[in-house]
Amino acid sequence: MELIERLSAVVGAENVLTRPEDLRPYLVDWRMRHHGLARCVARPKTRDEVAGIVRACAASGVAMVPQGGNTSHCGAGIPSGDGKSVLVSLSRMNKIRSIDPMNNTLIAEAGCVLRTLHEAASSVGRLFPLSLAAEGSCQIGGNLSTNAGGVHVLHYGTMRELTLGLEVVLPDGEIWDGLRGLRKDNTGYDLKQLFIGAEGTLGIVTAAVLKLFPQPRTMLTAWLAIDSPALALELFGRLQGAFGGALTACELISDISVDLVLKHIPGSRPPLDEASPWHLLVELTDAGENDSLRTALEDFLEKMLEKGALTDAVLADGGEQARRLWALRENIGEAQKAEGFSIKHDISVPVSRIAEFMKRADAALERAFPGIRIVAFGHLGDGNLHYNPSKPDEAENSEFIKLQSRVNRIVYDIVDEFGGSISAEHGIGQLKRDELLRYTSAVEIRTMRAIKDAIDPLGLMNPGKVL
Repeated sequence: MELIERLSAVVGAENVLTRPEDLRPYLVDWRMRHHGLARCVARPKTRDEVAGIVRACAASGVAMVPQGGNTSHCGAGIPSGDGKSVLVSLSRMNKIRSIDPMNNTLIAEAGCVLRTLHEAASSVGRLFPLSLAAEGSCQIGGNLSTNAGGVHVLHYGTMRELTLGLEVVLPDGEIWDGLRGLRKDNTGYDLKQLFIGAEGTLGIVTAAVLKLFPQPRTMLTAWLAIDSPALALELFGRLQGAFGGALTACELISDISVDLVLKHIPGSRPPLDEASPWHLLVELTDAGENDSLRTALEDFLEKMLEKGALTDAVLADGGEQARRLWALRENIGEAQKAEGFSIKHDISVPVSRIAEFMKRADAALERAFPGIRIVAFGHLGDGNLHYNPSKPDEAENSEFIKLQSRVNRIVYDIVDEFGGSISAEHGIGQLKRDELLRYTSAVEIRTMRAIKDAIDPLGLMNPGKVL
């Protein structure tokens, strides 16, 4: 039996896409930087259908490329250009299987859109804290595969910390059911951690047990104007000292980033009357009604203004104003896309060295590429910076983008010198494979290859990604 017929027998002929016009949306990434080809797209509805797809492909020696919401920045969900692989779209696996408010857990299938999880948790008075700009389209399977972080890592951690159990279809089609909602479980190796962040190269995640938290009843959002990243770090330390665990987000944003949002995103408004070279977007939360928290933040901001630690500030007076402030941060990616291509870097360094990194990298890039524009923003509280160079002129930028390898070398060499990471939350995909080899020790690469060979000996799971 032909592979297409076998797949049709598993998921139904209507869920095996072969026509070029039907395949097209699956074969290019959100940034329009990675393009591929596929034999077909298979769209399973259940874990057993995923297992059937995997068994059929394994029997035919055909590679599989899992894909979620296709919001990856590194091309992890896009197949190669040989047209031989089967793309497995998890979008139909979109059920919330169960919610246990007392255990503070939720079981979601891999195709659930992140915003759907937020709504499901909220319906029982709980919070699922992962928050990303793409939350209206990214899917939980993709979040797991890249160990997504987002704006609340400072308080809640990455997907590794937010996941208690997984259900995974292994490369031979066998199902590992690890959907255990336990905070303590020392029965051998923690297998789920192998699949979180593996970008579909070890198996296909079909469901997960995720942690929930009390729904905050007090939420404060403030936008602060500051003069430099160094002052931002000083202010971050003061915020931690004053508010401790109530500080749930602290985002560093350059004025260039804000200007792009105001230019390209309709309805955007300047956060303050006067421009500032840098900004902090701060969020404080409390599980109870806490009027004193607002008073404490107002007093804090007043003292910081007097000390010159910040130059201006606005404390949102309600949910709508807070949403507008957060929209300025969350729409930076869309604004950059509208502006044109940039060379994206998703790096992390020790929090204490963010300002030093930016000073060094800015100067090195300006020397190499005079007139460069750097759109810098990110999660100050966990050391994760999105550092994206481009040229303001469209014609110059087209030539500049061709020099990506040179730009990467400058940026990543400094990151490496500072003991940082070339991928904080976007993954490796096909974009950073060469850099992974350059900046990762031989023993780490050898160990990763050994794990890959042991679990996927035929090399059929998302080949060409990560390793």
